Amino acid sequence: MVTLPAFNAATEAEALNMLAGLYEHSPWVAREVLERRPFVSLAHLKYVCIKVLEESDDPDKIALIRAHPELAGKAMANKSLTVESSNEQSKAGLTQCTTSELELLKALNSEYFKKFGFPFILAVRGPRGIGLQKSEIIRYFERRLVSSSEDEIRECVRNIHRIAELRLNDIFGYTPTDGNSVWDKLEILAQHSDSGYKERGELSVTYLTDAHRACADKIQADMLAIGFDKVHIDAVGNVVGVYFSENIKAKTLLTGSHYDTVRNGGKYDGRLGIYVPMESVKNLVKEKIRLPFHIEVVAFSEEEGQRYKATFLGSSALVGKFDPEWLLQKDADGITMKAAMSNAGLNFLDIPAIHRNPCDYLGFVEVHIEQGPVLNEIGLALGVVTSINGSVRYLGQALGTACHAGTTPMNQRSDAAVAVAELIIAMENCATQADNLVATVGQLTVPNGSINVVPGHCTFSLDMRAPTDNQRDALEAEVLRCIDVISSRRNVSFHLEETVRVAAAPSDPIWQNRWEKAVNKLGIPTHKMNSGAGHDSMKLHELMPQAMLFVRGQNRGISHNPLESTTSDDIQLAINAFNELITQLRENY
Repeated sequence: MVTLPAFNAATEAEALNMLAGLYEHSPWVAREVLERRPFVSLAHLKYVCIKVLEESDDPDKIALIRAHPELAGKAMANKSLTVESSNEQSKAGLTQCTTSELELLKALNSEYFKKFGFPFILAVRGPRGIGLQKSEIIRYFERRLVSSSEDEIRECVRNIHRIAELRLNDIFGYTPTDGNSVWDKLEILAQHSDSGYKERGELSVTYLTDAHRACADKIQADMLAIGFDKVHIDAVGNVVGVYFSENIKAKTLLTGSHYDTVRNGGKYDGRLGIYVPMESVKNLVKEKIRLPFHIEVVAFSEEEGQRYKATFLGSSALVGKFDPEWLLQKDADGITMKAAMSNAGLNFLDIPAIHRNPCDYLGFVEVHIEQGPVLNEIGLALGVVTSINGSVRYLGQALGTACHAGTTPMNQRSDAAVAVAELIIAMENCATQADNLVATVGQLTVPNGSINVVPGHCTFSLDMRAPTDNQRDALEAEVLRCIDVISSRRNVSFHLEETVRVAAAPSDPIWQNRWEKAVNKLGIPTHKMNSGAGHDSMKLHELMPQAMLFVRGQNRGISHNPLESTTSDDIQLAINAFNELITQLRENY
């Protein structure tokens, strides 16, 4: 086993020998990495490996990709795989394929190489390092076959980074023990899914269903097993665990996230932010450490707004903003929220008591999977959130004149669909005028449309987001100005109904700085970024200082999707960062 101090002190020849086999038949990468010694941590070394490849020329990247063997290909058959590749393909079961599986993989390899000119690269040991199932590998093949060459080059390089990370773990005898623990617990939690989705192998956990209540029970049991001093499920279904300070009158650090999911969603959205701090508490309990402040972890019962129209139910209750009218809302089966609560054994009369007193709290921190491609693209495991975007949404209608598609000249039309199409382009142009602005038309319909009729009616949605309220309002004003121009020029009237207006939630500077210091302590650069998605932190922002830490997602950062993923190595870094934040507070309390 290699140690980092020994690696830093080794001669170039010795260090190159330590990294033998790190990059498939490409020792040039290791040589360039060594020029940047010393490394302060294994995470720092991994990041430098990424930077070396990022800064290399495209022909070098292609050559590195081509240096890799096909999965279950000729090199495996004639036993010419490197030791490292043989180990990886074996862990994924590729060395024990049936004849039909080998034929399918052979056909996929051939089709992929014919399209792209290089072999398909996949880190077959997977996000946990224990090996993907063959069925998963085949699905990755099929999904990536439709990518562009440019996207595939980037995806292959990202998988090479993951392969190198796992090989570095082997070289240095490193195991992300806590990250593996959280990864495994999230897999177990994902076994609970709503009826109709579970049967299809999909994850859906909506507010107060049987699956939702099973998740609450599991989280509660896990908190008790870890050693939290007080655990309960409150009146809206939040699971609350408290690890007491040595000083009973001390203030509390509040943390957590949500455990409900979107329909057919991922395993990490929200839930990662519950189990990362729980793992930190587990270590405190194990080491018999009591802090000068309490730690309260809240698994919020609802954030996604899937069963009822209200969102952020769990965190709204904590800030005293639970609207009693929500209790009268009905789900698709006509069940009111009040009835669902009663069926779950919750008493809505106890909801006001959930309201937290900000004087009792130091602040709120939330760990969350990024839900986007930024960290994945730049090769960083963690990102520090500067602000959660403010947003405004509209439902709109464009009204023109329906007429015959064959007989109406192009210059005499009042086409509602074309007017909205122009609006979509105008929104895109408006949002690209400054960094971190986004604008989306996510719903677009021509009611009762016919193939031979010029659309006289078109319905659509508008979603505009920005890091500050001023930026959001300026974007909104420009989009509305564009609508007026389009309306006049195309003789189409627009009618808009504002449905949502949410204020931005900038991170508290002191708490943001604590996250930055925690990340830097790990030996990796701090990347500051805004959040385009909404989070429970937005609600807690109304009551106390808050700041968030993002964790890199795999599969190009896709979220709200079964492909949502992260690695146990990245989870470990998030736990380490949380531990560092706790240490800062402890030393400066």
